Amino acid sequence: MCLPPLWADYFAGANIEASHWTQIGNPKAADREIFDWAQQNDYIVFTHDLDFGAILAATNANAPSVIQIRTQDVTPEKQGTRLIEAIKAHESYLLAGALLTIDELKAKIRILPIRL
Repeated sequence: MCLPPLWADYFAGANIEASHWTQIGNPKAADREIFDWAQQNDYIVFTHDLDFGAILAATNANAPSVIQIRTQDVTPEKQGTRLIEAIKAHESYLLAGALLTIDELKAKIRILPIRL
């Protein structure tokens, strides 16, 4: 919910199937509900919220994969190209279960489950 719905259209333009949570469930849903839905439906969560990574770490979950964007400007115009490149570069990890964090300088991948 913290990212604009126009990301779904941007992903579609890059041949990546995507839906914004407002097309799926209650906009006021708790992060855990979104996490559980993504896990049950084999979706990847794309977020600006650190809570999803925290849920992965706290639960030792193998899924869903989570992509966190950690920049101030989270619009597709500013981050789209970098994001699509990172998704393609790490696609096999994301399909198997991973946390991909993208910031202004780099993309970092962690294989699930996250061991603390």
